Amino acid sequence: MRQFSVELDELHEKVLQMGGYVESAIHRSVRALVDREPELARQVMRDEARINQMEIEVDNLTTRMFALRQPMAKDLRFLTAAMKINTDLERMGDLAVNIAQRAISLVNQPQVKPLIDIPRMAQLVESMLLRCLDAFVKGDADEATSVLTADDEVDSLRDSVYQELVAYMQSEPTTVPAAIDLMFVARNLERIADHATNIAEDVVFLVKGVDVRHHAIEVRDA
Repeated sequence: MRQFSVELDELHEKVLQMGGYVESAIHRSVRALVDREPELARQVMRDEARINQMEIEVDNLTTRMFALRQPMAKDLRFLTAAMKINTDLERMGDLAVNIAQRAISLVNQPQVKPLIDIPRMAQLVESMLLRCLDAFVKGDADEATSVLTADDEVDSLRDSVYQELVAYMQSEPTTVPAAIDLMFVARNLERIADHATNIAEDVVFLVKGVDVRHHAIEVRDA
């Protein structure tokens, strides 16, 4: 049992380390967009390999623990949650790379508009991820549940970005390529928020043993 406890601690640490890499990738990708810094975007793309390697390490460790330790009760929920969180984190890393690629594309295009809502979206998304990871560390289902409500604000900001960019494209067709890139950035941030919501739901499952994936409204009202 002592060895199993050591492995659980190792897995816990690896998931948190991967989360840190992903949070950094999200932050840098949006910073590259706002500051028009292509080298910062290229750094995000180079760092993707590290996130992918962490995903493999977490997968290998959880698979080995399932096979050799035959976990029960909360330990079983922890391994299940860790595997799902691992997948969501890797996909968030991919989405950060997508934003970085759009940032590089936008460097050579005239700026459509001052970036206000997109950086705000990014702040919310990063906050959601950090709160998810904090809830995971503390085993705090209430903190995880609070993340679910933030997703609505991200969706609202995405809609606002879309509406404004469509208006720009209609009034000035030359803005279409850049506006489309910005729409994709907003969409990628919204998808990152969706993955953060998935992680929050996994933490609730870990702590309470309750699957809330299709009952978000009930959880929010609880």
